[in-house]
Amino acid sequence: MGTTGRATPARSATADREIVVSRVIGAPRERVFEAFTEVRHLSRWWGPDGFTTTTRAFEFREGGEWDFVMHGTDYPESITWTEIVPPERIALRHGEYRDDPDAFESVLTFEADDAGTRIELRSVFRTRELRDEAVEKYHAVEGGRETLGNLAAYVAGTGGDQAKG
Repeated sequence: MGTTGRATPARSATADREIVVSRVIGAPRERVFEAFTEVRHLSRWWGPDGFTTTTRAFEFREGGEWDFVMHGTDYPESITWTEIVPPERIALRHGEYRDDPDAFESVLTFEADDAGTRIELRSVFRTRELRDEAVEKYHAVEGGRETLGNLAAYVAGTGGDQAKG
């Protein structure tokens, strides 16, 4: 159930600006998808190890926003949902605030897998430099892996009632 680095057949045009993290989670696709739909779920698992979140606003719909602070070091964050296709796909813009010009685009895909659900998080940054800064300064790859690990523990734990630990 570890993080994988599945090979892609061809290099995408945005490969030098992307971060891709995936994981197989031992829970049904609908349950994994549902963990994104309500703040009571997200606040229990979102973020890297050692971080918690405080939500200031949440509306899970296309065009809706999740405005929150990640605590560990306080990071103001804003996610705007741009596409929601239950239980297959969620697209979003993620920045420090709603119209952040340095926000990045992410797509989460949820595929049924023999072992449960394969989730892939693909983030594309406006420039390679912004991607590199996210990787080097904010440890985005490790943080993405830890976040998906927290999601896996949450949904596989007690059907969604397990706290992030």
